[in-house]
Amino acid sequence: MNRPDKRNALDVTMREEIADVVLRARRDAAVKALLITGAGGAFCAGGDLAALGETRSSVEAARERIRALHVWLPELINLEKPVIAAVDGAAFGAGFMLALAADFVLASPRARFCAVFARVGLVPDLGAFWLLPRILGLQRAKELVMTARTVDAEEAKSLGFVLEIHPQEALAERAMAFAARFRNAPTTALGMAKHALNQSFNLDQRALGEIEAYAQGMAIAGAYHHEAVQRFLTKQPLAFDWDRMAKEASA
Repeated sequence: MNRPDKRNALDVTMREEIADVVLRARRDAAVKALLITGAGGAFCAGGDLAALGETRSSVEAARERIRALHVWLPELINLEKPVIAAVDGAAFGAGFMLALAADFVLASPRARFCAVFARVGLVPDLGAFWLLPRILGLQRAKELVMTARTVDAEEAKSLGFVLEIHPQEALAERAMAFAARFRNAPTTALGMAKHALNQSFNLDQRALGEIEAYAQGMAIAGAYHHEAVQRFLTKQPLAFDWDRMAKEASA
């Protein structure tokens, strides 16, 4: 996101650009992971209140604007490739939700997260009612929504929605390195696993068992699994070994 003068606040153009990037990432087999970050020392300050304030929306116009978000947001949440958010500075309002829509959140010590909506008399949007309870639990979701308080990087990690904290000057490089580890990953298998995990709050055990059986059948019959088995049997290194890559990165 590249509106540093507006702290990368989401306007219509940026929302359309995000939707286009997600679509291209889904269609391009060469893309193995998607990294979201913001320019100029902020991740995303949320919706562009200045743009919204220029004209007072009618109830129906506001509803249509939110409905438009839910055209591309599910495409991001359910993108069958790993999505990483690298958060430096503010992730407020819709920017907070955009970070939570990623599979993995990496942050700098400067990162700040806030469901700021109540401060300006709004309810949360950009998928907040789906994302927050699933990731944080219902009571914590209510607390962050109803208090609109700010969460720093350390608390975010303790709450479980930030995976790693890196120095500000190293965050971009570490996030790129994290994404690059998926270059030899079994994209199809990871995509099916992600789909099943995203459905795990919605479906009962039997339905999830059917998804598991279907997905595993596809994976076992795939070329990636066949090659991995051959590598294992001939004592060759596996193409995707996170532990090995982590050791190599720290060496």
